[in-house]
Amino acid sequence: MTARILALSGGIGGAKLALGLYQTLGAGELAVLVNTADDFEHLGLYISPDVDTLLYTLAGLADPERGWGRAAETWQFMAELRRLGGEDWFSLGDKDLALHVERTRQLRAGASLTAITGAVAGRFGIQAQILPMSDQPVRTILSTDAGVLDFQRYFVGLRAQPVVHSIEYRGAGTAAANPEALSLLADPALEAVILCPSNPWLSIAPLLAVPALRAALSACRAPVVAVSPIVGGAAIKGPTAKIMTELGLPVTAAAVARYYGELLDGYVLDRSDAALAPDLGLPALVTATVMKTAEDKQRLAREVVAFARQLT
Repeated sequence: MTARILALSGGIGGAKLALGLYQTLGAGELAVLVNTADDFEHLGLYISPDVDTLLYTLAGLADPERGWGRAAETWQFMAELRRLGGEDWFSLGDKDLALHVERTRQLRAGASLTAITGAVAGRFGIQAQILPMSDQPVRTILSTDAGVLDFQRYFVGLRAQPVVHSIEYRGAGTAAANPEALSLLADPALEAVILCPSNPWLSIAPLLAVPALRAALSACRAPVVAVSPIVGGAAIKGPTAKIMTELGLPVTAAAVARYYGELLDGYVLDRSDAALAPDLGLPALVTATVMKTAEDKQRLAREVVAFARQLT
């Protein structure tokens, strides 16, 4: 079955809504286009953090406490690596490690990231498409007061503490968009495109920086709806608010809507930001957007899809 809803997502924050969509839509009706600009090579292995977070989340394998990695994980590899004096700033659990090893082997044998991800999703029993944004490398590079840093060194190694001056999505300008995503965006059967409440500058912007993806979104006949990651002037999780401040932007849901600009046909705000809705210049859904429980995720997913369908 061809997907009827396409979600754009980064890792933990976006995966919450993606899970709600997955649990409320029919089998095969959801596709998730995932940021890969956080990908990097570590210990000789190809790591794809946002893709893996979506895989583990939709498969019911994610650690519910950390929000990333596998549930019931063990850490013998990291303990031994530390004992040997290896780089231990980026943690790889034992079960998680198996995926990185197998993906790296297949990539070196000539398989694409899209094909590998699809095969893993199938083995995990996921009845949705998880699509890397590109099979070519795009990397988020941050200019900070600690120097020029790749994303994982900034986010994990330095815990997102350096002040960010600017962000580059290196390689995006020449990267080929995922062809399956382009086909979906051109499909008249597509009912909605949903920008999950991931960090706009670190998770969604890399997708939008790929020219063919942005053009396909602009031309898409299905309504494009974004869910604000800012609630009451703060981010629920992660460095979104910090980065907005450092880039000279007001930390408001309205600022995120302005950033997405003409791509949007609708916008979803939390009730605490209801006063902003009349001035957005586009249709708005005001609802409870904080997702703490499975019921929260499913309710918000149903409301966002219903809202998008009204905009058709």
